[in-house]
Amino acid sequence: MATADTNATKIALRLVGVVVFMVGMAFAAVPLYDLFCRVTGYGGTTQTDAAPSDVVLDRTVTVRFDASTMSGMPWEFKPMQRQAELRIGETGLAFYEAHNPTARPVTGTASFNVTPFSAGPYFVKMECFCFTETTLQPGERMTMPVSYYIDPELVDDAEAGRIHTITLSYTFFETEPSEASLGLPTERTGG
Repeated sequence: MATADTNATKIALRLVGVVVFMVGMAFAAVPLYDLFCRVTGYGGTTQTDAAPSDVVLDRTVTVRFDASTMSGMPWEFKPMQRQAELRIGETGLAFYEAHNPTARPVTGTASFNVTPFSAGPYFVKMECFCFTETTLQPGERMTMPVSYYIDPELVDDAEAGRIHTITLSYTFFETEPSEASLGLPTERTGG
């Protein structure tokens, strides 16, 4: 009888261990997937760097800019230019504009990707409004910069090396504001 109780206790402890492991993996899944996407460029995830490229090639790439908002996000959000042509390795600077037409403060966070997806590992952002959340007061309008370059290693990639046009897309969605909302210097104007 004692053996049956011991076996039942061992099985129960193993099952509890499996449940604890599964819950832990559920919480770790999002950060691990994010890390995987950033390292591999999977799904058009871009790279980040603090410094510009030290190599600039003669070959050019057209970068198109796209903006949208998730359902329920009340902001008006758009790129301030539709596209730019730059040499591979050259630093580009693009601006997006957000406007909060509501009578309440609204906080948002931008998700992003590039297409074609194979360009993701070579699209490098140095500064971006997408790195932090943004709060706009009622009627506030904000100009938000993104500083980027296309990594010269793109030309050595069998698939990505044939790319001539890359689309940088941002989608803003509403979030709850955090206590420490740090961001890039921006140009803000009221109503």
